[in-house]
Amino acid sequence: MPKAIFLQAMEVQIHFNILVDKISQDPDFLQEALASTITVDDFTAKLFKIHQHVLKEGRSQSIVLGLNRSDYMWDQKDGHTSLKQIEINTISAGAGGAAARMTDVHRHILKVTGQLEESQRIIDNNPAEGLAKALAKAWELYGSRRAVVMFLVAENEINIMDQRVVENELWKRNIATIRKRFEDVSASGNLDKDKRLFVNCQEVAVVYFRYGYMPQNYKSEKAWDARLMMECSLAVKCPDISTHLAGTKKIQQVLAKPGVLEHFFPDQPQVVEQVRATFAGLYTLDMVSNNMGLCNLMQLSSTKALFLTQPCWNVIQKTVI
Repeated sequence: MPKAIFLQAMEVQIHFNILVDKISQDPDFLQEALASTITVDDFTAKLFKIHQHVLKEGRSQSIVLGLNRSDYMWDQKDGHTSLKQIEINTISAGAGGAAARMTDVHRHILKVTGQLEESQRIIDNNPAEGLAKALAKAWELYGSRRAVVMFLVAENEINIMDQRVVENELWKRNIATIRKRFEDVSASGNLDKDKRLFVNCQEVAVVYFRYGYMPQNYKSEKAWDARLMMECSLAVKCPDISTHLAGTKKIQQVLAKPGVLEHFFPDQPQVVEQVRATFAGLYTLDMVSNNMGLCNLMQLSSTKALFLTQPCWNVIQKTVI
């Protein structure tokens, strides 16, 4: 990867983190942007219903933790190299633990293949430490040393080793962690009069969602009730429901419309330019009822480019090949 592309990704991530936070705090924008999606997608509709419930009742916790991951493809066209975003993950952004080990793997491979000089140019990278540092700060701000960080996980978690690396970083800081499923929260979770969350009699300072981002993660209404209880609690959520919604594919498509980035970054044209430069082509599937949709269909049918469909979010995204 060219150094310039790497530095571009590093710099623009700050702007994306700010953008996600601004979106999560703009209920009118979320309402308008997701209006068509919640009428056809039951999963998004249920998430949005929880979002509305929290807004109506009032947020119990003002602190929100965002651990976001942007996924990119590196595009080369006519001798020009550019960075194009595939998506931004605002919930269960994995691979931080695994990536922390990849630096040594890459250095070792280069050494074994006789490329000692190249191996010395591999930069240090320990995202697991950074993730744990952020979780630890959220735990500290919660203000109870006896409280724990709860990893919300799957029954048979395929990413357990990735998660364990982050857990171990927290234990190094003397912060206790527990691993619970939706079923565990449903069976043994409760809120006290101050809306503190307890699961199996342990107070939870931070709920770290490593699950709950797909429809099949919610196997019953009890899982949805558990999600609602956690969202209504005093625990710091990573992410909270609004930030979860801010990371949907539909929001990504809406952000690509003219003038939308300017709404969130007024009087910051350089930031708008940097963010927009990473966008690939995004097209809504709200097509049959409006002329713009018909134009999009005609454009898609007449091009030889490949496209990635995201049916859950009513979006087609042009792939960068």
